[in-house]
Amino acid sequence: MATAPVEVSNSPEVGSTNFGVARIVREGLMLSAKKLPPWLFYDEAGSLLFEQITALPEYYLTRIERELLTEYAGDMIEAAAVGERVRLVELGAGSADKTRTLISAALARQDTVEYRPVDVSESALEAACERIAAELPKCRTTPTVADYTIDWVTQLAENTDRELLLWIGSSIGNFEPDEAALLLKRINRTMQSGDGLLLGVDLAPVGLGAQHSYGGKSEACLVSAYDDAAGVTAAFNRNLLVRLNRELDADFKLDAFAHRAVWNAGSSRMEMHLESLAEQWVRIEALDLDVHFAEGERIHTENSYKYTTEKASMLMAKAGFPVVEKWMDPAGWFAVFLGRKG
Repeated sequence: MATAPVEVSNSPEVGSTNFGVARIVREGLMLSAKKLPPWLFYDEAGSLLFEQITALPEYYLTRIERELLTEYAGDMIEAAAVGERVRLVELGAGSADKTRTLISAALARQDTVEYRPVDVSESALEAACERIAAELPKCRTTPTVADYTIDWVTQLAENTDRELLLWIGSSIGNFEPDEAALLLKRINRTMQSGDGLLLGVDLAPVGLGAQHSYGGKSEACLVSAYDDAAGVTAAFNRNLLVRLNRELDADFKLDAFAHRAVWNAGSSRMEMHLESLAEQWVRIEALDLDVHFAEGERIHTENSYKYTTEKASMLMAKAGFPVVEKWMDPAGWFAVFLGRKG
């Protein structure tokens, strides 16, 4: 089936430097503890770098989630469909590499499938939809360029299929827990009774140490997943500065900032930072702003929260998606939850 043209939302964060990137960068770099949101990573170059990250041996998240989707895709679709036709909507779709397994499983039980990928990267969506059209011609894609955290309505007009909303890749970990809860509640209000949420969650370590216990990871495993030996994640982190240089006429010197990945046990999250290697000033011409950095001062660029199965289930239930099924690898490192709106 044909691929629909890419839709672009009216979100100020998408396709608008003046209202999106500029405002966020000014606010973030004027804070005493500087920070920038992780969606700034995902320009065209950043999206490509992230795809490289997902193939790294250290990055267990994608590997384990892909294994779960490959083994249980049919079960996931059947559990979500409950005997009806199903359509798929995906938040932060990126390349949709893992999603094709779910689309294939849906096509095994119905003649056509509607798939709506949502992402901030138009180039990533175009590439994903072209590949799906070539490999799965009975899937009709309706891609949308949007920041789903700002203005997102999931329902497709005149469509009576049961909706399965995909939020995989452990993207929920990039949000503060209270922000994730509010986002899930807002999404729930746009969905109909019986619709489902398929949520990928990187599980929290139970006991850190050299030996892995059920649900546990060593600190070294966690850190290496965000600071790989090949330096791809470091390039991904610094690409944020490349974007600011290009879009805001800034003069960040890439070799003056180091990539730092830190496990924050108290908050149960991995953190990524860009650390200034010397005292310096950075000029951001588009903002008419000079930003001072002390030696060792950091820009906090990303969090990745790790949830216990209990906390993830509780979060989904409070948002109106009580868990009906759960799939997890034998070591308990990663889980995919299916919740259903009552």
